[in-house]
Amino acid sequence: MSDCADKTDCAGLTSLRTKNLGLSLDGAAKLADITLDLPPAGITILMGPNGAGKSLLLLLLHGLMNPSAGEILWSGRLLDPQITMRQSLVFQRPVLLRRTVAGNIDFILRARGRSDTARRDLALREVGLNDMAKAHARALSGGEQQRLALARALITDPDVLFLDEPTANLDPTATGLIEKIVRRTAEAGTKVIFVTHDPGQARRLADDVVFLNRGRIAKHADAGSFFSDPGHEAARAYLAGELPL
Repeated sequence: MSDCADKTDCAGLTSLRTKNLGLSLDGAAKLADITLDLPPAGITILMGPNGAGKSLLLLLLHGLMNPSAGEILWSGRLLDPQITMRQSLVFQRPVLLRRTVAGNIDFILRARGRSDTARRDLALREVGLNDMAKAHARALSGGEQQRLALARALITDPDVLFLDEPTANLDPTATGLIEKIVRRTAEAGTKVIFVTHDPGQARRLADDVVFLNRGRIAKHADAGSFFSDPGHEAARAYLAGELPL
């Protein structure tokens, strides 16, 4: 977590509320009337068919895009650069530096004004890459690259971890390793917001589910309620495999 001016600033920024959030691109509405109140802990899963706006919403929440309407509040504070510094994002396709595995972690630490080989080695051990520290990052398998991307995201001790379909191109074994890291991260107190197309994965990980359809929130409920009774025609059809993924 970044240094803060006082204890109030250092409080965890994990409670999210959006008010009438909207996004238009080239004159077309992509997201509309997104009003959310997310719990400050656990794993929130974003689900919905292609084009529903899941990834766009993630980019808005992390400040990589600006909304066309509405507000984003983290623990009552409007989203600003100080808040985004206390968040991390992992994409579906990891973007790794042309360096060694260890060098990718060292780069992030130096960017934050730190140099700590013991911390780096612990981060790699926690994702099962400690024996590959000297390997070239781009020579890793897809699952190994994604675990490195996770280690790099987590080395800054973020309050919030955003994940945009991090296992979409991975086999079941690699997916299981990523899910284990995600669960452990959430249990340690980091808020996780995770985009997935996989209902099975959502059932394994979710504490609550936000289901998007056509740029709007069709349903937001705790995981147990959502999967036992989706309560919305589009969500019900999606879980039954009747809506395109």
